[in-house]
Amino acid sequence: MDTAASLLVPAAASAKPRHGVFAVAPPPPPPRALRSSFLAVRCAQSRAPTPPLPRADDGASEAAAAHPRLRLRRLAEEFRALPSDADRARRLLSRAAALPRLPERDLSPGNRVMGCVARVWLASRVDAAAGRMRFAADSDSELSRGYCACLVAAMDGARPEEVLAVDPADLTPLGGAAAPSRTNTWHNVLVAMQKRARAAVAVRQGRHPGNPFPSLIIGRDGAVRAQGSYAEAQAMFLSPDESKISELVSALKEEKIGVVAHFYMDPEVQGILTAAKKQWPHIHISDSLVMADSAVKMAEAGCDYITVLGVDFMSENVRAILDQAGFNKVGVYRMSSEQIGCSLADAASSSEYTHFLREASKSHPSLHVIYINTSLETKAHAHELVPTITCTSSNVVPTILQAFAQVPDINVWYGPDSYMGANIADLFQRMATMSDEEIAAIHPDHNRKSISSLLPRLHYFQDGNCVVHDMFGHEVVEKIKEQYCDAFLTAHFEVPGEMFSLAIEAKKRGMGVVGSTQNILDFIKDHLKGALDRNVDDHLQFVLGTESGMITSIVAAVRELFDSYSSSQERANIQVEIVFPVSSDAISKTSIKGSHHLSPSVASDLENLIVVPGVTSAEGCSIHGGCASCPYMKMNSLGSLLKVCHQLPDKDNRLSVYQASRFNVKTSLGKSVAEVGCEPILHMRHFQATKRLSDKLVHQVIHGNGEEPS
Repeated sequence: MDTAASLLVPAAASAKPRHGVFAVAPPPPPPRALRSSFLAVRCAQSRAPTPPLPRADDGASEAAAAHPRLRLRRLAEEFRALPSDADRARRLLSRAAALPRLPERDLSPGNRVMGCVARVWLASRVDAAAGRMRFAADSDSELSRGYCACLVAAMDGARPEEVLAVDPADLTPLGGAAAPSRTNTWHNVLVAMQKRARAAVAVRQGRHPGNPFPSLIIGRDGAVRAQGSYAEAQAMFLSPDESKISELVSALKEEKIGVVAHFYMDPEVQGILTAAKKQWPHIHISDSLVMADSAVKMAEAGCDYITVLGVDFMSENVRAILDQAGFNKVGVYRMSSEQIGCSLADAASSSEYTHFLREASKSHPSLHVIYINTSLETKAHAHELVPTITCTSSNVVPTILQAFAQVPDINVWYGPDSYMGANIADLFQRMATMSDEEIAAIHPDHNRKSISSLLPRLHYFQDGNCVVHDMFGHEVVEKIKEQYCDAFLTAHFEVPGEMFSLAIEAKKRGMGVVGSTQNILDFIKDHLKGALDRNVDDHLQFVLGTESGMITSIVAAVRELFDSYSSSQERANIQVEIVFPVSSDAISKTSIKGSHHLSPSVASDLENLIVVPGVTSAEGCSIHGGCASCPYMKMNSLGSLLKVCHQLPDKDNRLSVYQASRFNVKTSLGKSVAEVGCEPILHMRHFQATKRLSDKLVHQVIHGNGEEPS
């Protein structure tokens, strides 16, 4: 699990926003994110502060004495009075013994509580006459039954608003009787209770919950069932055309062509590449960091050409890394005759970003941490202004923490992703409230004092964002809290603060992850492995808080895991559901290519409803949130890939506009752009291997780039 996702304490209050293009921590959210709160968000309907505990010791009414928060306080006092964890465990077991068993009809998949090590069921109803919630629960673990017994005793008979007013912190004193993985049951059952209470409030107020987000459900047999038009569009290409697979494989083998592609590819392209990899091993789909490394391995294995399915900075990086590895003669080709841009890369090449770096150069010592999703030319020019190291969404936090630990009084300047910068600052503010022991578990050279001291020396750019992750805004987050707060939540580190906080809060109870695309994929696989090891019927629901192009890799990984467990004991009915948080306004009137073979009535419905992410159609985006598909990545079409493959070797130079740029230009100091631009990447590779900044980079930070270490 990535470091960022392990920081679990509530967020500190945000500072008031400042003007300008850079911020000094405690940093404000970026301008586009002012709508997003950096306060911890819970799965409660109201955003109002948690009300104070009612008092039952000053003549309060019987109703006040029965408030669930008071009941929990009494339970906490009861458990706190016990001398040891063993005694608390015995008390839980005694409460479990007194909890009535649920009838068989209530032990249903719809009543399962996700995220618990044991199987837990929660049944609920609303007492219409009294307007109160009635809860019952059960588990196949006696300790979990004890937790359920305590929560039922506290919540049963409470008004829905009283259930929603309970804070997870109220449960903290009760968690000492078992391992954290067990005590997550407290929080997950509470969240399930609050979801039911919130639904009761909506019914009473006459509010309709609205349609669910589209989703794909992957069954134990590998079959995929789509729910909603957007999901249907994604599912169309999970069983690709065999003739196109054969055509591509034949071309790749004949000319020894390797393919590196990003997770965010068009689903048609990814479906065919995933199938083709079974016949031609030199195909790799990953996040941007690994693409260049994979290209080098393909060149070492004898590939004469590398095709890159991504945005232009990715093909530039592949070209430069191959050159550094001595494979200058291996051709590198992109997939469009036009520029394949990236909003983050564009932000880093702006005059505003240059101003940000010039401000950084005035502060000594300074380190510039730049996101890998930027051009080689940007990295080169930045490195000449301020010593620079690249980062990914999975290693940015440990990189920055190590810099503060390794270089006294250093200033760290992060860019260009404003949301990620604000999220990093938010994480460090959370760390400042943790104990020294908790902080040392994240980084051994830090404590509360050091974290507090680094906050004023952390700066981030405030005018850059990813057009996909920028769209996970207020509407999407509110619907997740309303309908999916008990699901597993995944969020890329680039999402706005409100979505970020939601996933961090879910992480507290073992239900969330924040990180890179690979972190998200690993999170889904790990939870599926756990379910397969338990081998009991289960339905795992994941909200995909990143680009929808990941679905092809997710489905492939899920099917592979299902297959690997196929020869074991009698197989339980396990399903994986991937939810796409796409805004309702993302549905547009776009016809599906090839819908002519459908009946007239079905084709008409598809033309009016379906969003097809791809190079020739709408992208499923809305100004209200939920842009689940990157328009730049979708410029990498299957047609372009086949065109490039069929015309290689390019004897007539017809593919010159498709060739990846090789930088022969010089920087302002007269050095090679390719050479200087690769240095921040090499600094990152050194950090990944050693967990320390290289001596060369530390020397550059302290003495400047012009003087080499002796």
